[in-house]
Amino acid sequence: MNAVQRKITAALLISTFLAAIEVTIISTAMPQIAEHLGGFEQMSWVFAAYLLTTAVSTPIWGKLSDLVGRKTIYIIGVIVFLAGSLLCGAAPTMELLIAFRAVQGIGAGAVNPVTFTIIADAFTFEQRAKVQGLVSSMWGIAGIFGPLLGGFLVDFVSWRWVFYMNLPFGLVSMWMIGKYFKETIEKRKRKIDYGGALTFTIGMTALLYALLSVGGETGEGHELTAGWLYGLYATAAVFLGAFFFIQARHEEPMMPLKLFRFKDVAVSNAASFLTSAILIGLTAYLPLWTQNVLHMGATASGITLIPLCVGWPLGAMGCAAVLKRMGTRGAALLGGGLIVAGSAALAAISTATPLWLIVAFIFVSGLGFGIAFTVFTLVIQSSVGIEMRGAAGASNMLLRTLGQTIGVAVLGSALNAYLATSLAEGLHAVFLISAAISVLSLAITLWIPKRPQERQASAA
Repeated sequence: MNAVQRKITAALLISTFLAAIEVTIISTAMPQIAEHLGGFEQMSWVFAAYLLTTAVSTPIWGKLSDLVGRKTIYIIGVIVFLAGSLLCGAAPTMELLIAFRAVQGIGAGAVNPVTFTIIADAFTFEQRAKVQGLVSSMWGIAGIFGPLLGGFLVDFVSWRWVFYMNLPFGLVSMWMIGKYFKETIEKRKRKIDYGGALTFTIGMTALLYALLSVGGETGEGHELTAGWLYGLYATAAVFLGAFFFIQARHEEPMMPLKLFRFKDVAVSNAASFLTSAILIGLTAYLPLWTQNVLHMGATASGITLIPLCVGWPLGAMGCAAVLKRMGTRGAALLGGGLIVAGSAALAAISTATPLWLIVAFIFVSGLGFGIAFTVFTLVIQSSVGIEMRGAAGASNMLLRTLGQTIGVAVLGSALNAYLATSLAEGLHAVFLISAAISVLSLAITLWIPKRPQERQASAA
């Protein structure tokens, strides 16, 4: 890796960390934010607004990066993210904070997929695994330090600096990418898919809003009447149907359907979708076991998730070595196998299971997530041409978000079915379903073509 590549890597690590930490840093700040601004009943939508707009905007930004260039979209995304951060920090009411979090999410929707596309453009296949591992590790680091940093800022500075802190780092990242990342853009007349962007935005917003309202990010939900929910699902069906109709006929569709004709892309996206559902099941419902079944308090609840945040970056950073020895399918199966092992072990826990053993199970799952997600990203990037990398990467980010959103709704429904009788039985049902999903994901991973690293690199 040369000096310019190291600077590009540093810029991408900064922006990824900022986008990742915004999901976790606000958790410890929210009680004081709600106390200061009012609106405790709206707290969940401070998180949900960010998730929703990130998911909806990701494929739009991804396609635009193919049309007008990665650097331009990356810089626009960072500007939107920083503008949202500035507005969040100055928000005078909870309603405006939710709206400004939605602006932040739109910016994150550009930063997340374009970061991985820049990696694919600027590095060789052998280098990508290492850089992807470093970038993926930022999510684990953010998971550990986000709540701690949020608590520190709330206690000693102000909750508003949870958002303001993004400004200097984001500006540095934007400047570094603007200066050091070079790309060649083919100059030709572009046909932007406005119809696809509009129908996708309306349809996906309706779908995600309905799903978040049923299950919520943390399983608590945001109640809507049955009529409103049916109306949202009907709206989603109509507009997403129109979206796919447009995609099949547009000259330069926002999400080319031919992407899913690539076996590597289809299999990796399907596995990513299922694996994301398992991930949200762990992060949303394992703390309930620790606090409400084992009665060990919030501190112990937080400790049980730290091994996930440690194992993930270790698995991601070690993925390059695994790829060399086992090839792409072997590495994907190793990651999926570790997730199955960890999920199956959690499905067998009881009130007599010591906390240290639960921690070990979570660590094994974390290693699996780090390896699996890194391999899926590499396979997708290496299976399409440079002109489709942005859309391909964005499709993977979208399906990950959908996996988490649908996963929390399904698992939340399973938990609710048992709440009247036993919370422990309900959580066991959640863990059993997660284990079954992990087996299905591993089975799908078997469809990744068996090829050594050299052949995968030649496909890039």
